[in-house]
Amino acid sequence: MSEHTDASEFPRSLGRVATRELAVHHFTRYDQLTGISESELLSIHGVGPKVIRILREELAARGLSFRE
Repeated sequence: MSEHTDASEFPRSLGRVATRELAVHHFTRYDQLTGISESELLSIHGVGPKVIRILREELAARGLSFRE
């Protein structure tokens, strides 16, 4: 794994590709996701509905959400 994915706080359930591609786009922490919408995330390679669902649930557990 690359250094980017090792530094990610996202769960392994996202998968390697999604985690790597999120890191390439400078998303490695939940608080960084509050500045992007779900539709913008879906445009990133490897990020699909399952990844969005997992991230939405993790954000909600932290009292955070995607940008509207």
